[in-house]
Amino acid sequence: MYYGKPFNQRRLKGFYSGFIGKGDLVFDIGAHLGNRSEAWLALGARVIAAEPQPICVQYLQKRFLSNEHFYLLKAVVGAEAGTTIFNISARSPTISTARQLDWQYSINQYSWKPSTWDKQLQVQVVTLDMMIQDYGMPSFCKIDTEGFEWEVIQGLNHAIETISLEYLAFDLERIIRCLKKLNTLGSYHCNFSPGESQRWMYSQWVPVNEFTNILEHSPFPHRFGDIYLTMNKNIIESS
Repeated sequence: MYYGKPFNQRRLKGFYSGFIGKGDLVFDIGAHLGNRSEAWLALGARVIAAEPQPICVQYLQKRFLSNEHFYLLKAVVGAEAGTTIFNISARSPTISTARQLDWQYSINQYSWKPSTWDKQLQVQVVTLDMMIQDYGMPSFCKIDTEGFEWEVIQGLNHAIETISLEYLAFDLERIIRCLKKLNTLGSYHCNFSPGESQRWMYSQWVPVNEFTNILEHSPFPHRFGDIYLTMNKNIIESS
């Protein structure tokens, strides 16, 4: 699904080249099988990936660990350091999550094919602040943690230049909470990419306050996608 279609990588590289260049440090939080990491490495970035799920860790190690610009952190990124229970869906590994029963129930109501989380694993938790202290300030951070985005954002107290957050329509309240917290850290503008399109919904980037107002009063006509926040004036002004 991730690597069988070469045009997917070409599209990802083209899309992310607007954010990421040679030598940039980027964080891949919820790396899964590393399709984003692969595109960013091809753009010349240094990638710190966080992924706790053993089957994904094994795949990432096999695929990337010979690359000196890739480092894998086998951990959940959350609100504070420690440990947590990670719920694994053996049939659908990409929806394994550190969120508990509320999210699992909601996504089954939301999906056409119900899933099960049939294994639990105790895993290490680190924070984004800890990662910044250990590896440096990234120019871009992707957060795709299957409903755990708010916990990730709680562990951040620095303004990262550009961030992406997974959007799921049924989890709107927590997404808005993430945006409001990030808006206290820096002067961000937002845009939205529906589904896996790597295309923009808006021709212009919108200040966070306006963007959250849109979400609160007229949610997107899309079930899922990614919200992007940036402080990069070149990106904002190029729209």
